[in-house]
This record gives sequence, C-alpha cells and structure tokens, in this order.
Amino acid sequence: MLLRSGWREGSDRPSAESSSTATVSAENTLRCHCYPQCPDGSVNNTCMTNGFCFTMVTEEEGGHAVFSAGCLALGGSEFQCRDTWGARSWRVLECCTDHDYCNVNLRPTLPPLVTSEYVDSSIQYIALFISVTVCSIFCVVLVLCYFRYKRQTSQPPYSIDLEQDETYIPPGETLKDLIEHSRSAGSGSGSGLPLLVQRTIAKQIQMVKQIGKGRYGEVWMGRWRGERVAVKVFFTTEEDSWFRETEIYQTFLMRHDNILGFIAADIKGTGSWTQLYLITDYHENGSLYDYLKSNTLDVSALLKLAYSSISGLCHLHTEIYGTQGKPAIAHRDLKSKNILVKKNGFCCIADLGLAVKFNSDTNEVDIPPNLRVGTKRYMPPEVLDETLNTSTFQSFIMADMYSFGLILWEVARRCTSGGVVEEHQLPYHDLVPTDPSYEDMREVVCIKKQRPSMANHWSSDECLRQMGKLMSECWAHNPACRLTALRVKKTLAKMLESQDIKL
Repeated sequence: MLLRSGWREGSDRPSAESSSTATVSAENTLRCHCYPQCPDGSVNNTCMTNGFCFTMVTEEEGGHAVFSAGCLALGGSEFQCRDTWGARSWRVLECCTDHDYCNVNLRPTLPPLVTSEYVDSSIQYIALFISVTVCSIFCVVLVLCYFRYKRQTSQPPYSIDLEQDETYIPPGETLKDLIEHSRSAGSGSGSGLPLLVQRTIAKQIQMVKQIGKGRYGEVWMGRWRGERVAVKVFFTTEEDSWFRETEIYQTFLMRHDNILGFIAADIKGTGSWTQLYLITDYHENGSLYDYLKSNTLDVSALLKLAYSSISGLCHLHTEIYGTQGKPAIAHRDLKSKNILVKKNGFCCIADLGLAVKFNSDTNEVDIPPNLRVGTKRYMPPEVLDETLNTSTFQSFIMADMYSFGLILWEVARRCTSGGVVEEHQLPYHDLVPTDPSYEDMREVVCIKKQRPSMANHWSSDECLRQMGKLMSECWAHNPACRLTALRVKKTLAKMLESQDIKL
C-alpha cells in the first residue's frame, strides 16, 4: 500500500476518536469523500475523521477492480497506510491528509503483470540480445535450483520470511507445522507468523457460522484447509482494540499453552467497508462462563480449570529478561467470558484488547489509547472509586488479581461436594442488578465492602475451604494485601499434588 506525501509524521490527533462526524473535534477534522457506503449520519457522501482519507482498489473474482473510499481513524492507520504490496497484490490502498476531500483525486492501481517488450529497428540485435539473455537466465536458474535442492535436503521443507515476496503455502502444511517452523526459524516463541503467511491464511479462510457477538464485533468459526479456527471480526469503530490485541499477541515470547493461540491478523477490504480480522485457535467448549453454565465439576476438574487459568495469567504478568525478552502484561478485563476452555479441560486466557505493557527499562506503563474500559461487575474497588494509580504497573497487576478471585468463586460454585452443587451465577448476582451501573458496584464493593458469599458446605470440604481462602486473599480491599499470580499458582500446584492429580 502507498502513503501520499501529505501524511503528517507528527500528528497529535487523539487516536481513540472515531471517524464519524459526531465524534471528531473541529480543530483536527478532515473531510473525506466516501463511497459506495458511508458511516451513519454522513451527508453528501462525506465522512469526517481525525486520521486519513483513503481510496482503495480491490481485485474481485474475474479480475474486476472495485473502488471504495472513506475515512480511517488515526489509531492504527499508519499500520494500514504504510503496508507494502508486491507484484501479486490483490488490494492497493492510498492515504492522504493534504486537504479536505483529498481522496477524490486518488487513483490507486493494481500492479500490472510485468512484461518486457523491446522495440528496435534492428531485428538482429534484438535476436542476439534475447538469445544471450535467455542463455544467461537458464544458467542462473540451473545454479539456483542446485543450491536450493542442497538447502532443502538439510532444512525443513517450508521456509518463508518477511523479505520474500511469497504468499503461497505448500500443500500439506498445517497450522501446527507453520507455528513450529516459525519458532525454529528464530522468530521467537509466540512472536507471530510472518506477515505474508498471516495474510495468505486470512485470505483463504472460509467462514462457517457465527458463534458469538460482543461490544467489539463478532466471532465466527471458520475453516482453513479443513482445520477449524476462530475468526474475531472487529467493528470499524473498534480499530484501536484490533490493533492493540494484534500487537499484544505478537509480543516476543508471548505464546503459552494457557494463552489463546494466535494465528493471524489482517485487514480485508470488501469494496464498501473495511473488515478487521483476528484469527486464533478454535475451542469448541467456548468460554468458561458457557462451560460452567452447562457442566458441574469434581475436585480434579475444578483444580485443572483454576490452575491452568492462573498459569496463563502468571505468564502474562511475568517479565522475561533477555536480549529479546517479554514485557510484563496486565489483562485489565479478566472475567469468565474472556477465558476459554480447551477440549482437555484446561483453560486459556483470551481478549487482550485492553491489556497494558510495562517497560522496565524506562519504568513506564504502556496504556492503550482506548476509550473502552473493563467489565463493571469485575472491577476492583480502586477502579470503581477512581483511586487506581495508573503510573504504577503493580496497580494493574493487583486489579487483575481481584478479578481472578471472582472467577475462582464462579468456578468453585460448580464443584460437587457431599452431593451438593450450586447453580452458576455471576459475582454479586444477589447484590446488584443484571446490568449494574458504576454507582451500583461502587456502593457494594467500595462503600459496604461486600464480597460474594461462600456456600456453607464449603467449610466441610478441604479443597473448597482452601479455594475460599485463596479467593478472599485475591479480592482484598487493599491491593497491597492481595496475592500475586505466582503465589496463587504455587498454592494450587500443592493442592493438585495433595489430591494426586497429574497435569
């Protein structure tokens, strides 16, 4: 993709603002021509943004070129506008900020097939030149084929990197093969597949059925070469969340058994609007919330769910030092709906669109420029009463631990003890309305300092009694008194060992 010379390198427009005419400030407004589809509220094919105007040409089936134009929000737009394309591109995007309606004159073109035609009056010279060229090329090809054959006999059969203009994935390659090759090729455990491979996968996925919908967009079950994948399709208004979640997932050393497996991310133009895709592993059991509603647990299942969840959170919270280390990350929206249950009964943490990173070199917290906040029901008291110290990363870590204590409570209720099991409920179900307000939660959590009640029969079961102690120490009113993820993980590991449960 191309970026016109009018792109302003140091733009300080707020990246969280939407491109709609209702939310862009007059000082930083850029009017753009939009077609064939404009945002709601647009007049005379005009949209307004704090970012860029764009015109895009997409190659549809049959080789037809389809044009579309509109607005891009500032957040993440540099990633889109500076994207490159090669001779096999099927989409070209041009951006500008020169003046209002600057995209009216943009005419992006798909790269033509490269042909070489030389017209010269001397046919003999042409024939000689072509003969020499063909012979030279033939000799070079023979040499390259020889060295390629020698290299393939000593290396894995699949090789691709960011420098190659290669988007073809050989037949027989599975997602597991691609990820394992990405690790062995030195890109790091969990830093993501090469971008060209991601785009190829995204382009080849077949959407099968919608399996969920939230405030960010929709979740679909898709297929790639017969393998099931989950496709999170973000609303265009949630571009910042898509960009942030993609960035977090591609953090070096991020991949972990208890973090949702990232596969690819891509921006897909449909001709009338832009779709933002995030492709991950698919888990048929769905979220922990859905799983607890339809399943009861024994002690083994309870401890496996709890231990695997805290293992994922512990990996997020832990900084890994090294030349290419991993920063500490806080989730900020931890709840049972953002934890998925695998087929083997273990959990993995998902939905990292609100996550914050900690840079230990500069001692700075990288907070995403995002207007979204966490889920009110799971918010700790320091967030509800607005006393959380955003300049200290430990504050976000302790906020996650409060939310995890509530998740432990949800899980423990579904464990059968002495023939008794509680029905699944959300935390504070008996203290606040179904859709509580900030004031509802603040009164219960901060002023009255109430916490979810524990069932009477828990006291007669050693495992549930210890779980109750753990959750109480996680949701303490004073953040400094809460347990860390590592402490909780060690405690649960001892409980597993005492029950002779092997992971």
